[in-house]
Amino acid sequence: MTRRQWLCLAGLACLVPAGAQAAAPDLLEPGKAFRISARLLPESHILVRLLVADGYYLYRDKLRFSIEPASAQLGAPQLPAGTVKDDEFFGKVETYRGEITIRIPARLPPGADKLNLRVVSQGCADAGICYTPQDQRLVLNAMGDEALPAPPRSLLDSLEGR
Repeated sequence: MTRRQWLCLAGLACLVPAGAQAAAPDLLEPGKAFRISARLLPESHILVRLLVADGYYLYRDKLRFSIEPASAQLGAPQLPAGTVKDDEFFGKVETYRGEITIRIPARLPPGADKLNLRVVSQGCADAGICYTPQDQRLVLNAMGDEALPAPPRSLLDSLEGR
């Protein structure tokens, strides 16, 4: 192979990633692909609503919930059944699409007027792109108002203190 042929091949190889990237679909930010809200119910439950955008899905087994202050306690989340998917990354898993409602029993400390709910989730786009786990925090008040999270952060950002 001549030097000129080699340079042409090298130049073509550089163009493939650029072309592939241009052909990739526009992906939503995690906070738009996986919207979350929550509210504290009078009967000592937290109601969490997840809205998964069309073309995206969440992994059921990647959902995690925790609460602060430490004197508050969460029971087992009442997760609806998901749809079984043979996933190229995790094998057979249950996933959620569309709107999901989750009830979580909660024991609140006396006189608590607000709680911090932490929701960790992970999902993917049908285009074959998966997001890093997302760490979303919501402040719930005793009035039962719906809480929306601050912009989501990936777990990597959380660990790095960003």
